[in-house]
Amino acid sequence: MSTKTYTVSGMTCGGCAGTVKTEIGKVAGVSSVDVELATGQVTVTSADALDDARIRDVVEEAGYELVAV
Repeated sequence: MSTKTYTVSGMTCGGCAGTVKTEIGKVAGVSSVDVELATGQVTVTSADALDDARIRDVVEEAGYELVAV
């Protein structure tokens, strides 16, 4: 099991956080996503090693920016 925390910018409301959570949750192998809107931190848990580039792509496709891993 792998868990990583990412920092995402551009989330300004609960809807934004929900979108990020939903889109990351669609990535193969991801078992849970926890979004902390106030800090912009997103914690992702996966059965396998997380692919940072794939997470970045999904976040950017949703209209946000992954600023730190």
